[in-house]
Amino acid sequence: MGMIRPQSRMPRGSRGNHFQRLGWTGLFIVAALVSAFGCSGMPSLEEQERLVRNNQLALNRLTPQAFVAGWGMPTYQQAGFMQFFGMKDDELIPRSRLAMGEPPRGWEVRIEAGDALFLAYPDRGWLVVFFEERLVYREALTAAQLHELGHGWQHEEKFRSRLEVPAAR
Repeated sequence: MGMIRPQSRMPRGSRGNHFQRLGWTGLFIVAALVSAFGCSGMPSLEEQERLVRNNQLALNRLTPQAFVAGWGMPTYQQAGFMQFFGMKDDELIPRSRLAMGEPPRGWEVRIEAGDALFLAYPDRGWLVVFFEERLVYREALTAAQLHELGHGWQHEEKFRSRLEVPAAR
């Protein structure tokens, strides 16, 4: 008895990987979809501004632009390369906010590094830190502590070489 084999609707030469057949078009479609889904967790700038004005400083959901729009220009700012300690709640603690040689409590043995932006708002009592254009760390400090931190940044800035200054984008 002969077996009946299901007929494929695709011609014989077209079987195989769908993405391979689509070539560059398929690659761009996949990249666009991944990008869209990856960015879908970030609220609109208007929503971010509302969160900032209400002191709802949600990690990984706010950008520096939202702080400037919501609170105005910071009294002090500092940008540069920084190492971060990754925490279980996805907070990244800047190395500069810890005592020399001390890891933070609850550290999960994950380190990130790259360009960071620190904004200090003494009038609001907040130090906010961004990595890859998203809020990764916030610390409530007194105005005096924030002024001391900002004055330290200004002093360090006097002695930075051009090689240490982050490139403008």
